[in-house]
Amino acid sequence: MLRKLLATNPDAGALAARVALGTIMIPHGLQHALGLFGGYGFGGTLAWMTKTLGFPAPLATVAIATELVAPFALLLGLAGRFAALGIMGIMAGAIITHAPNGFFMNWFGGLPAGAEGFEYHLLAIGLGAVVVMEGSGAFSADAWLSTRFGKSTPARHDAPYGPRSAVARRVA
Repeated sequence: MLRKLLATNPDAGALAARVALGTIMIPHGLQHALGLFGGYGFGGTLAWMTKTLGFPAPLATVAIATELVAPFALLLGLAGRFAALGIMGIMAGAIITHAPNGFFMNWFGGLPAGAEGFEYHLLAIGLGAVVVMEGSGAFSADAWLSTRFGKSTPARHDAPYGPRSAVARRVA
């Protein structure tokens, strides 16, 4: 199981997706967990999630911790699939709260604070999906670790399984 979680293609696309997702989520997590960049910090975010949004406190706590830890894991490429899946779950939940505001972000400040649409969340889910499907990619701790656990080697693009092999079979 651990080998499958860590297995990754030495892929530049997966590298780009995980670094982009980690980079854009770090400030988000620092706002919610530590109060940096104008955020409310752990206590304020927990109160907002439990009182305003109605999330159970344990779930809100896990979400805040995930927002803080998962972006750093993505930058390192450490358990990238797990980190990306956590962020995807948080962003899916955020879409539910932002859907009434429409699709677009508050680009020109015409909406009240916090009334942004959900386009950002869709992008984060898309980047996360790349990491979940492909692994952490090139230059990742997962790639390094996957070669050290038993006989596991990083997944190959020509492997007889996965989405790339189906395309390759059709082309050949």
